[in-house]
Amino acid sequence: MKAKIIMLLTAMLLSTMGIAGPKPVKKTTISFAVEANCGDCKNRIENALDKKGVYKAIFNLDSKILTVTYDPRKLEEIQLHNMVAMVGHDTEKVKASNVVYESLPDCCKYRQDDDEWGPHQH
Repeated sequence: MKAKIIMLLTAMLLSTMGIAGPKPVKKTTISFAVEANCGDCKNRIENALDKKGVYKAIFNLDSKILTVTYDPRKLEEIQLHNMVAMVGHDTEKVKASNVVYESLPDCCKYRQDDDEWGPHQH
């Protein structure tokens, strides 16, 4: 008799777990500054974040603010900055490599000769 009760309770517990469904996906939204000049930059930045774990990435060219909604269980914030820097755009936390930056079209280059990120000549 006890075995039947335990089996019945176990079956009820398992069935209620199925009704509740999977846990909702966790989403976090952050915004950060990104250096860019034009529509090509905007497309490049948003496409760089078209990855698993990123739900939405919108770059506002006027304010130079990137807003990203992502799953923090799959990505860390610094990875988002790195993804943008890897396509040639400096963020407030990560500088794009000079090699990648120099490969950008001229209209997309935003660094000034005296840019704090670049080499200083005296």
